[in-house]
Amino acid sequence: MYHTYPYKAQIPVLIDGKYETRMFTSKSDVEAIMELLVDEVKQNNEKGSSFNIAESVVKQLPFFACPNVLINAQSQKDISRYIYSQQFGISPYKGTYGEQPHKWVEKSFLIKNVIERKKAEAKNYGK
Repeated sequence: MYHTYPYKAQIPVLIDGKYETRMFTSKSDVEAIMELLVDEVKQNNEKGSSFNIAESVVKQLPFFACPNVLINAQSQKDISRYIYSQQFGISPYKGTYGEQPHKWVEKSFLIKNVIERKKAEAKNYGK
């Protein structure tokens, strides 16, 4: 629905007590709304809620943008590298743990965390 710019969509954030309809002309317009969503989640969490910022944004994204707008080729390669190395029990880069690039170690922990969270959600959803 929101595959091609420009398009109009109602944003899922209250501004002055109402949901505005905005014109989206580029990815930066989508990112601006995502920033509003992040701020909204942070404000709610300060009031005692415990929403996950990334999950909240991802769940609201289809209401105003195509989720594919966020796909990053490098991130997709990182995810593929992680899954491949896990499935076949091989190191993603040459060398031992201590020789792996620091940035890769950070990315791999992040990817693992997201995958585990999604598995837990699927398990809880099936109950």
